[in-house]
Amino acid sequence: MRRCAASVLQTSRHWAAPAAECPSSSPLNALACLFKTERGQAVALPSDISRCFSALPEYASDFQHEDETADHSRRLQEMEKARTRRPQLPSSEEVKQRLQSNSKASGSNSSSPAQQIEDSPILDWQEVVHKLRQQQQPAEQLQDQMLTDTFGRKHTYLRISLTERCNLRCLYCMPEEGVPLSPNNELLTTQEILRLADIFAGAGVSKIRLTGGEPTLRRDLVELTHALCALPGVNGVGLTTNGLTLSRKLEALQAAGLNMLNISVDTLRPERFEQMTRRRGHERVMDAIHHAIRLGYDPVKVNVVVMRGVNDDELADFVELTRTLPINVRFIEYMPFDGNVWSDSKMVTYADMMAAVTAAYPSGLERCQDPKGEVAKNFRVPGFRGSVSFITSMTKAFCADCNRLRLMADGNLKVCLFGANEVSLRDAMREDASQDDLRLIISAAVDRKKAAHAGMFEIARSPNRAMIKIGG
Repeated sequence: MRRCAASVLQTSRHWAAPAAECPSSSPLNALACLFKTERGQAVALPSDISRCFSALPEYASDFQHEDETADHSRRLQEMEKARTRRPQLPSSEEVKQRLQSNSKASGSNSSSPAQQIEDSPILDWQEVVHKLRQQQQPAEQLQDQMLTDTFGRKHTYLRISLTERCNLRCLYCMPEEGVPLSPNNELLTTQEILRLADIFAGAGVSKIRLTGGEPTLRRDLVELTHALCALPGVNGVGLTTNGLTLSRKLEALQAAGLNMLNISVDTLRPERFEQMTRRRGHERVMDAIHHAIRLGYDPVKVNVVVMRGVNDDELADFVELTRTLPINVRFIEYMPFDGNVWSDSKMVTYADMMAAVTAAYPSGLERCQDPKGEVAKNFRVPGFRGSVSFITSMTKAFCADCNRLRLMADGNLKVCLFGANEVSLRDAMREDASQDDLRLIISAAVDRKKAAHAGMFEIARSPNRAMIKIGG
């Protein structure tokens, strides 16, 4: 078996073209790049080659969970076959022809926003309402279906970005000088957020997460949290924060009903914290984690974006925190967004992270069960109090189980983190859209969600917003 793997490795060293396109120069990654879906997504290597490599200790971790990749690919194929046939928006050309026909029939020279349609990922809310009203779908049927996409995925988790402002300048989020922010009058008001959250909750959203920017910078965060927790059907409201100013609000937030907490800290070394965030405050963030533990948050989730040559030497240190603390350390693959100068050479893959952790803990990690819709792959060091997770958006996507929607601070609804499809719910509300109109718009946006996002190199080339403007 070892000779088999060695033979394949030797052959892969001569495949210069695939290797040049791979996220790593290792022969294994060069080989894996040969096995892709037509959309550029990695799939499991053929079983005979996998068995060869799994016999080599130095590569075994790459194949430890290959069944997850195969299972994910299989679910995507099943989704495509079972795709439901719900009413779809017309193409831009169809809309133009319909509007021209209507204009000629009425003898009118007037125009509407829908007449100016161009192929664009941005939906025109008036066009959506005009089209779907004609279908006369019963309101109760729309309420039941509006968060289920054409692949049968029910979206029960809404992430709401409360602000684009942040008091850090993290390397993976934005450039040192920051990014242009939306004027305050273009951001959602508290009343608008609550109106939309109520619609989503009525349609089946049971979990809401508040993000940013840095959400603790919002003055009415406690009051807003209390109102969201009171919505019928919502059983979980969480917060993702950098922790700098969390401690002063945490007890009030807990009293308001906040029951899930993620704190982002990418290093355990104060001097490195300043390098990665371009600000001071490491001690305050660590104090916030311990404050949350004292208040009974279990687990406190600790988000760690892993970057090669920056903090990838600290994985074992983070895992060690889980020995005695009720925390869930979440290692996140570095992802490309506008302004963060992503490159594959900086990305540490799931396989590489797993190899580093198992090298530090030879007894290995035990697999924990992942709840439905969970984006992370969850593990635990036997005997440790906390747990370790890997968020593998780039190398092992979880699109088949995605149940998330994102409401950005400027009111745009984004159905996929890496997709360009958006629609402005803010504009619709400020132009007097009714509750049913908003449901139609949300339903149309959800229907446009694709089965899966593109491969990582296509994602890196595609236009997208800065992470701070999408919401972390």
